[in-house]
Amino acid sequence: MGTSEAEYAAFEEKVKRTVYLDNISPQVTESVMRTALSQFGNVKSVQFIPNYLESRNIPHCALVEMENPKQASVIVKEIAEFPFMILGMPRPVRARPAVANMFDERPAMPGRQIECHWLEPEDPNFEVAKKLKELHGRHTAEAAFLLKKQLEEEEKLAKMQNETLKANYKKYEMVDSVMSDGTARRLARRYNIRVSDD
Repeated sequence: MGTSEAEYAAFEEKVKRTVYLDNISPQVTESVMRTALSQFGNVKSVQFIPNYLESRNIPHCALVEMENPKQASVIVKEIAEFPFMILGMPRPVRARPAVANMFDERPAMPGRQIECHWLEPEDPNFEVAKKLKELHGRHTAEAAFLLKKQLEEEEKLAKMQNETLKANYKKYEMVDSVMSDGTARRLARRYNIRVSDD
């Protein structure tokens, strides 16, 4: 096995033990990610994938390399089964196994050569390339629309959760004030109910 083949084989092993995480809150840092995933095993590296297309408060993506492929598959299975929040409700994280083309720095596949050249309009592949370009534009527009809708839904859910939290806090404050000012004991005596001291 040559050097390039050995290098590519090592890269393939790295891909097997790496998880692609999506929909991560923008506030999540590398240390938060390591802490959250250390329950599944030893986190070797965390690489956030920047999004150059959107500047808003959009979800992040990351490649997380674990110590072995088994730990990576456990993460994918657990996150698929249970909503997993990392510093940013109401945004549940999504996970799937990483694939080679997700990595910016990857060795060239042995025996593979890529050639690039301009296509002239009379070239037989010109129409195919043109259709691919149009398809890419349509896909980009659809992805932007879906991201916008997702962010709107998350904002609504966050507002609803905040209102529910405030309402529950007011209820607990009211119960606490009734218990601390003696109203509960007076009501218990009035209705002949026995109250414990706990």
